[in-house]
Amino acid sequence: MSDGVRTVERVQTGVRLEKSLLKVLRGLAEYLDISLGDLLEGIALHALEGGSAFAGKPDLLKAIERLKLVYGMDYGAEAAHRLIDNGEDGK
Repeated sequence: MSDGVRTVERVQTGVRLEKSLLKVLRGLAEYLDISLGDLLEGIALHALEGGSAFAGKPDLLKAIERLKLVYGMDYGAEAAHRLIDNGEDGK
């Protein structure tokens, strides 16, 4: 494919995410006018190559900071693998 477009098969997943993180991601997808799935795929693909989907984009990073404030996301990457469920949903 010369234009870089690929036809893929997507699957529905039941991924669980922290509530405020999900709100920020949904807000960011809306801000970028893309689907949440597209946003997550882009973030993952960049990360798998050792990069960041937002590197060198200060305006986008500012938008993310605003979304984090709006949705009460008061943590960053330092919390990775350190978030525990509060047990409300029994899972």
